[in-house]
Amino acid sequence: MEFFKNIFKTEKAEQRKLTHANQLKINDIIVLSDSFGLPEALRGQELQVSAINSYEYEHKTETEWVLQGTNNIQIFLTLDIDDETYLKFSLKIQHEDVETLFILDDFSTIFDEPGNAFLDRQSDSSITSSWSSEQYQQHTFAQVGYFHRKDNRVESISEYEGKDAGEQFELYALFDKDETRGVDIEVWQDGDTEVFLTLFRPTTDIVDMYPGS
Repeated sequence: MEFFKNIFKTEKAEQRKLTHANQLKINDIIVLSDSFGLPEALRGQELQVSAINSYEYEHKTETEWVLQGTNNIQIFLTLDIDDETYLKFSLKIQHEDVETLFILDDFSTIFDEPGNAFLDRQSDSSITSSWSSEQYQQHTFAQVGYFHRKDNRVESISEYEGKDAGEQFELYALFDKDETRGVDIEVWQDGDTEVFLTLFRPTTDIVDMYPGS
């Protein structure tokens, strides 16, 4: 009887079909198009989900998929949902990349109220090439959020600012003129600051998805 149960479980797992990025689970794999609109780190790549986190804001909660490819570059994926849904890819960059991209005195104005910074790109590093734009305008200033190392689709997280509210941070965000590329800065309570280059792409850039083992 146990043998037949195992066969049934295997068949049931094989029947799982992925039709949308919001169905992704840990170990699932996405295949990206070879479009030249994608950076080389993403173009034609197979990326596997290594972790799932959640970002909780006052009026919304976002699921984040941590993606790992053969090039050992970690990519973060969220879904930007408005009238249409877009893939938002994020690449974490280091201080030296920020220093190459922008004049640091200009970059520091992001943290000045009321949050009207303009940034002009100086030059790209080898990491940021094809991720960045010539100019950015600030869109978000000190938006409070909470980071959870949980999948909000299957695990309950606390209410905004409730008990066990996760790790608090402030979000600062900028977009280019077409709002297809951006910069996200997360400032944590301990003063740690993380900078991400963001890229907004159509969902059709995912050409295939299949369950991981």
